[in-house]
Amino acid sequence: MSDRPLLEMCQISKTFGGVKALSNISLNVAAGEVHALMGENGAGKSTLMKILSGALSPDSGGRISVAGSALPTGNTRASRNYGIAVIYQELSLAPNLTAAQNIFLGAEKAKAGMLKNSLMHKSAQLILERLEVDFDAGVQVNRLSLGQRQMVEIARALSTNARIIVMDEPTTSLSGKETEKLFDVIESLKSEGIAIIYISHRMDEVYRLSDRCSVLRDGAYVGTLDKADVNAEKLVSMMVGRDISSFYQKVHHAFGEKKDVVLRVEELADKGKVKGCSFEVCRGEVLGIAGLVGSGRTELLRLIYGADYIARGRIIIDGQVVNPKSPREALEKGIVYLTEDRKGLGLFLDMSISENVNIAVAEKDAYPGGVRQFRMATLRAKRAIDHFAIRTSSIRQKVSTLSGGNQQKVLFARLLEVNPKILLLDEPTRGVDVGAKSEIYRLIDELAEHGLAVVVVSSELPEIIGIADRCIVMREGEIAGEVASSPDKVMTQEELMTFATGAGYSSSTKMEVFQDKETMA
Repeated sequence: MSDRPLLEMCQISKTFGGVKALSNISLNVAAGEVHALMGENGAGKSTLMKILSGALSPDSGGRISVAGSALPTGNTRASRNYGIAVIYQELSLAPNLTAAQNIFLGAEKAKAGMLKNSLMHKSAQLILERLEVDFDAGVQVNRLSLGQRQMVEIARALSTNARIIVMDEPTTSLSGKETEKLFDVIESLKSEGIAIIYISHRMDEVYRLSDRCSVLRDGAYVGTLDKADVNAEKLVSMMVGRDISSFYQKVHHAFGEKKDVVLRVEELADKGKVKGCSFEVCRGEVLGIAGLVGSGRTELLRLIYGADYIARGRIIIDGQVVNPKSPREALEKGIVYLTEDRKGLGLFLDMSISENVNIAVAEKDAYPGGVRQFRMATLRAKRAIDHFAIRTSSIRQKVSTLSGGNQQKVLFARLLEVNPKILLLDEPTRGVDVGAKSEIYRLIDELAEHGLAVVVVSSELPEIIGIADRCIVMREGEIAGEVASSPDKVMTQEELMTFATGAGYSSSTKMEVFQDKETMA
C-alpha cells in the first residue's frame, strides 16, 4: 500500500432541504488500500459515496482529487473517467443479457453503428479470467448465482480501468464460499494497486480486510483507526456513542418444570429439508435456532407459519392441534412471521409507512357498506412511529426511502397489530446497523416480557447467546442438540458450534461480535 493518497475528499458537506446530511467530511484513501467506511444507517456513508460517484453534487467549499487531479463534481461520466466505480448492495445487472453484455452495458464497443459482439466477448472473458471465475462471458446472467453476479459487477468496474472501487455491503446475500471468493478477489485487486472503499456492518469482515477504518456518525466524521487499533468496542463506541456492553442486557430466564407451553412442535417435516423436528416454546421465552446455512432453519419456520406444505407432524398451540395450511390460517391462530427477505417478501416498498403498518388489519377500519375510515389507521401508524422510534418525516413517507433498520421496525409494527401469541423471526437484524440492532434486541426482550413466545433464527452466534433463553441447533434438517442459558450460566459459542458441525469446536470457528453468516456457511 502506497503512502500517497490516491483519493482525497476534503471538507465535503451536503444539505437536503435545510437538513445537514454531511458536515465537512474529509477522507483519504491510498492506492492498494482497503479502507472500511462504517456507521449506522443514516450516518452519511451513501451520500458521501454518491458525491464521489458524481450522482450528487456537494455544497460549495469542498473538493475531491484523484492522484492529485481535481475531480469535477456532480458528473458521473467524469467520475468514471477518473477511475471511480461503485458496486451497490442491490446489484444493477440486466438478467436477460449475457455477462459480457452486462460488463459493457452503456459502454458498448461498436463500429459504423454495429456492435462488435465478438470483441466485447473476448475482452469480457479476459477480465473474468483475471478474476478466476468459473463461468463463461457468454452465459446469461439469470443463470448465475449471486456470488457470480457480484463478479460480473466487479468485472464491469475493471472494464472501465477503475482505480477506486466502492463496495457497498457486498456479502449481504452471498454464501460462505462465495464470500471467500470475493475476499480473494479483493486481495488480488489490492495487490494491483486498486483502492477499495468497503462499506459493511459486519465487523469480522472489517477486521479481516481493512487496512484502515473510518467512521461517520450523524453526517459527521468521527475518526479513523489503523488495522492494529480496530476492535468491536472502539467501533461500536464511535458509531453509536455508547459502549458495546449496552447491546446485550437481557436477563436470561430458566424455563424449568413450571412450563407454560404456548407452542409445541412434534415430528414436523416437509418433503426434503426438514426431517422430523420436535420442540416447545413457553410463554415469555425467547428460543433461538442456530445451525449452518442449509440446515433447515428457515424451512422449519415456514412450516410453522403455513407457508410450506407439512408432510408429517403436528403444530400445537395452547393444547390445540392447528397445522396451518396457509399464512392466513397461521395469523388467525396467533402466529406471525418476519421473513429474512424484508424487501422481496416482507414490505410493500412503494407504499407508505401507514399503509404497511395497517395492511394486515385494514378490514377492521371498514364502515358498513365497505367504505374505509382512516382515523384508526392514522393512529396506528403514529403509535408505531412513536413506540418503535421509526425515523421518518411523516406516516406517508414511502418505506423504500427508509434505512434498513427503520424498514425492519415497520415490519415489526405490522406484525404486532394482529396481537400475536407466537412471533417467528428469521434473521431479524440482517442488513441493519449496530444501533438498530440494539433497538431490535430491546424490542424482542420487551415482547417476551409481555408474554409472547418468540422464536429467533440467526446466523450470528453472539446474537443468539445475547437474546435467547434457550437454543436448539439444527444440522441437516434435524435438531442436533439444545443448549440453555440461566441467570447463573450463559450458553457458549463452543456448545452451539459443536452441535452445528457434529464435531469438536476449534479456534478457527470462533465468531466475533456481530459476526454474520459467512463464517457458518
